[in-house]
Amino acid sequence: MFFQRLEDLRIDADKTQQEIADVLHCKREVYRRYEKGIHEIPVWAVIALAEYYHTSTDYILGLTDRR
Repeated sequence: MFFQRLEDLRIDADKTQQEIADVLHCKREVYRRYEKGIHEIPVWAVIALAEYYHTSTDYILGLTDRR
């Protein structure tokens, strides 16, 4: 599931949930819910994270395994 990729990317980048929440200009709890799959992540946030992690939205969404 793609939300696992959110956690994997964050851990690989050695970032905390709070640091990524700051990038998205949201609260840590909101980001945590995206990462755990409790809430669907908005498209604008997927795009922002793809830019931040220098990867594709397809990778984040699990449509490809190529970063």
